Amino acid sequence: MSKQLSEIPVSVLDLATILEGETPSDSFAKSLAVAQHAERAGYTRYWFAEHHNMENIASSATSVLVGYIAGGTSTMRVGSGGIMLPNHAPLIIAEQFGTLASLYPGRIDLGLGRAPGTDQITSMALRRNLNGSIDTFPDDVIELINYLAPKDPAARVRAIPGEGTQVPVWLLGSSTYNAQLAAALSLPFAFASHFAPALLNDALKLYRSRFKPSQQLQEPYAMACINVIAADTDEEAQRLATSFYMLAMGIVTGKRRPLQLPVDNMDVVWSEYEKAAVMQMMQYSFVGSAQSVQKALQAFVKESGVDEVMVASYIYDNVARIRSYELIAPFFKAGNS
Repeated sequence: MSKQLSEIPVSVLDLATILEGETPSDSFAKSLAVAQHAERAGYTRYWFAEHHNMENIASSATSVLVGYIAGGTSTMRVGSGGIMLPNHAPLIIAEQFGTLASLYPGRIDLGLGRAPGTDQITSMALRRNLNGSIDTFPDDVIELINYLAPKDPAARVRAIPGEGTQVPVWLLGSSTYNAQLAAALSLPFAFASHFAPALLNDALKLYRSRFKPSQQLQEPYAMACINVIAADTDEEAQRLATSFYMLAMGIVTGKRRPLQLPVDNMDVVWSEYEKAAVMQMMQYSFVGSAQSVQKALQAFVKESGVDEVMVASYIYDNVARIRSYELIAPFFKAGNS
């Protein structure tokens, strides 16, 4: 049975994007303003994604930002989307998120990814002598979950704080690997269709078909992250989206820059190849007036059958960014109050 938008919650993904001419401090203040408006609008979660060595992204110290936003809000869940676990010792993450859960009980999520969130050289700088590897990811996830499990006084290594908090753990992915692992471990699963749309349906199908019910989660629970830029008119939204297109161009060309002011004509900015490459990433990007976006979002939810939608909105002007989130909130089920 296909779902209606009004039946599913909506959440926010934030990378603390740095704008041209601004600093990370500016980005953090703007993220807090967005989060506070999103909470009032009924968004369920506010997640940050871990990235490193990128001139346009300030969410590298993800757990610190989670605490900042949780401290500036009161009902919305706050978490990681995600922590790139190969960069860290599981015990460290258990302690960090155990601390957050102790400070903000019942409001913290821990999403985990297996990508490095950066380039190979930076990965080596992050890990130094830590033998972190994507090959050990399943074992690391299980180790981390065990640290957050009910208190075991006989355990030789304990996460304090952490043990007994049972922070909800999600697996994130842009391929089918983590879909299968989430199914095997009875965990909720979030797919990164906002930048890697190709395998969304395959991953969701695998996750649902192989899911093993457990005491923690009886049925599969899937979330998809998408891009949305909504405005009062289609034309305004399309212009706002040019900042996002230029950001995505940086991924294609390897020349990342802070988020740029919108432009009137992208054809003077990108080549045909760059345009095609960016548009290929944009399969699940919804740009337009509230009415246009609502229709497209309903079609997406009907096709994918996801249980929740997470929205990323790369918009230069923070007032317009907040407006975009507020325009689409009424389409969904309010989830944080």
